[in-house]
Amino acid sequence: MDKKIIIIGSGLGALASGLLLSRKGYKVEFVEKNNQAGGRLNQIKKDGFTFDTGPSFFSMSFVFKDFIEKCGLDIPFKFVELDPLYSVNFRDSNHTYHLNKDIKKLAKQFEDIEPDFEKNMEKYLKKSKQLFEDTFDIVIKNNFNSIFDYVFQLMHVNPVHIPQLFNSFYSHVQKHFSSKEAQQVISLVAFFLGRTPFDTMAIYSLLSHTEFRHDGYYNVEGGMYNIVNGLVGELEKNGAVFNYNSEIVKVEEERGKVKKVIDKEGKEYSGDVFLINADAALFRGRVLNREKYSEKKLSKMEWTMGYLTFYVGIKGKLPQLDLHNYFIGNNFEEYAKDVMHKPDTLQKPYFYVNNVSKYNPECAPVGCESLFFVCPVPNLQYKNNWDDADDIVNSILEDFSKRINQNIIPNIITKTVYTPKDWEEKFNLYQGSGLGLSHKLMQIGGLRPRNFDEEFSNMFYVGASTLPGAGLPMAVISGELAAERILKYLK
Repeated sequence: MDKKIIIIGSGLGALASGLLLSRKGYKVEFVEKNNQAGGRLNQIKKDGFTFDTGPSFFSMSFVFKDFIEKCGLDIPFKFVELDPLYSVNFRDSNHTYHLNKDIKKLAKQFEDIEPDFEKNMEKYLKKSKQLFEDTFDIVIKNNFNSIFDYVFQLMHVNPVHIPQLFNSFYSHVQKHFSSKEAQQVISLVAFFLGRTPFDTMAIYSLLSHTEFRHDGYYNVEGGMYNIVNGLVGELEKNGAVFNYNSEIVKVEEERGKVKKVIDKEGKEYSGDVFLINADAALFRGRVLNREKYSEKKLSKMEWTMGYLTFYVGIKGKLPQLDLHNYFIGNNFEEYAKDVMHKPDTLQKPYFYVNNVSKYNPECAPVGCESLFFVCPVPNLQYKNNWDDADDIVNSILEDFSKRINQNIIPNIITKTVYTPKDWEEKFNLYQGSGLGLSHKLMQIGGLRPRNFDEEFSNMFYVGASTLPGAGLPMAVISGELAAERILKYLK
């Protein structure tokens, strides 16, 4: 086919759309701001160490399998299921909870503080399963042509779940578990949506079903970036072209259609269809100058938190760590409730550590470890000055060393720090918000920025701030939904 599709950005959603479209015979050309594909699903190679920069595991493997089957291919990367899923350590406690999928095994770890943990967990997971089964295909895997269409589809959802739209994730968990430790551990998954358990809707407790029952979590052999390597390889086999170091800043249209896009250097890219993988709200505001997405209106939308991430290569091994490790302070509720608005909460924060090299030894020199730290922090709306980043990072490294009874600071070989300012600059994230628009009630489903343009009939959108939302499986689904619209347009 001689129709050409220009894709601006090369995150996972864009790669998924591009692969589907190229397999249908269309010409696909990517225009990427950075020097390699992947968006936030990226990689740092430094001083002999390899780090994943963003997502460090994935869930819902069935989404990837279904997608690759639609492409008529074999999955171009290898992955293995994790058990335990992750571990959780509380400050001032010598006990580390290992989150096993075997609920009986998991319950034994809570028997001293929550004797009825197994019964409570089974009841909680039953509700999570109902939420998942009653909403996933209707709300998450559907395109919506209008708000009316969205509301019509919602009418097919069991009304018994309506209260979960108005309760918080944490309050929902509190109804099932009595101990603070169990409540905090089970509600951690809410952070994956870029907000906290206190301002995430209870309906997202469906994620617990995907964690413990439906599918679990997976490690990609060789690091998460091999997902990108695999998809890029398949795209190139199909003739897709990748243009790097090219940031689009202008769109030229003619008679209600986009004719070409132009980058900062004046280079032009012409095509028949344009798919935008830049943030769907930000692109409309800053490139298309849409009034609905003006700076004033963007600032009034609810965005996800920022992330302080740092990548540390150390000499020595840390066998006491799992692949995924959460370290919670004794001020969890205060920290989670204040993290978006009060920068001074960062002194004793909650943080996550991915021991990349535990199952991927090629990611570190022999006898060394590659560690990826993530700390949820205010985005730039609430904390614009990050001159204190090194102090915060050092306090976390000191706390981490105490918690694992091993001082890693003298053994650091390499360290790279990304603040929300860096995330904003590298990936055009509004105010450094790590996962784009939040998932509050008025910003989910058909109420998110649409994946088709309001004015240009041949422009579409894919990614976290459009349908269906944030997360690697959601990015793949977003790619499928955008490709579905494009194929319908090209008929």
